[in-house]
Amino acid sequence: MTNKILIVEDNPIVAQDIRSAILKLNFKVSDVLHSPENVLHSIKNNEPDIILMDIHLNSKIDGIELTTQIHQIKYIPVIYLTSYDDDATILRAIRTKPVGYLLKPFNRKELKSTILLGVYKNNKLDYSYNETYKQIGFDYYYDTSNENLYYKDLHVKLGMKETEFLKLLISANGNIVSFKEIEYELWNNSFISDSTIRTLVYRLRAKLNADLIVNEPWLGFRLNILEA
Repeated sequence: MTNKILIVEDNPIVAQDIRSAILKLNFKVSDVLHSPENVLHSIKNNEPDIILMDIHLNSKIDGIELTTQIHQIKYIPVIYLTSYDDDATILRAIRTKPVGYLLKPFNRKELKSTILLGVYKNNKLDYSYNETYKQIGFDYYYDTSNENLYYKDLHVKLGMKETEFLKLLISANGNIVSFKEIEYELWNNSFISDSTIRTLVYRLRAKLNADLIVNEPWLGFRLNILEA
């Protein structure tokens, strides 16, 4: 699959030069933007894998501030392409944990290797940086923002009821979730049989480490977070 690159550069001529270089490196350009205004909208619609960000954007905010805003919503690796190499700017940029800081005019080989590093980091999921990822034990992470479960770097696909049940267990933070609570939260307090709940738990356990969900006889279920 071709990785998609978002270019944010206020100089249209420079932006087109960067775009040309990206295409020659066999990457896809998701969008080329010259100001911060439409960046979040473009990210939502085009889902880039990495962002090439100019620091000076001739706007009220610069590329470093824009990167901070982006990461509050979604972690996407950023490479800064800039003419600024002063210590103050570099220190500000470092706080956003970019995967690269390239000075213009950039070297095409260096740009390619930095992009590949950024794509790798995106695929690895930077749990330590993105606070929306909650470790729930046994190398499982739950993305509370997008409601996705991951085992190490792999996305674990869950059904709607499985996701709702897992969220309930996570919110209990290791405490027991009773059968009555499960019935109330997942089935709007409608009467269901114990076998229905047990089937749901069986399906979820089949996709996870079986020890992650503990069955407390006659009481309910809890996450085995002590093993995390």
